[in-house]
Amino acid sequence: MAQRLHLVFGGELVDPAKSVFRNVDDIHVVGIFPDYQTAYNAWKAEAQRTVDNAHMRYFIAHLHRLRDEDAEASSTEELSN
Repeated sequence: MAQRLHLVFGGELVDPAKSVFRNVDDIHVVGIFPDYQTAYNAWKAEAQRTVDNAHMRYFIAHLHRLRDEDAEASSTEELSN
């Protein structure tokens, strides 16, 4: 079975209606998790911790969707050869 890694990260947004971070250097990387449920629990904890700041937003990125081992290499991977 393929490993399905998830990244939880967040930070302060310029506008709560958009997903543009105020300062990319201040993005909080919560961690990488082995499954969605664990990532969701971490995301929920951070979202609840920062609930009083409407500009703070946390996200779950599905890292396993970024790379498919069976797919042909992307053109950017070919640049490193």
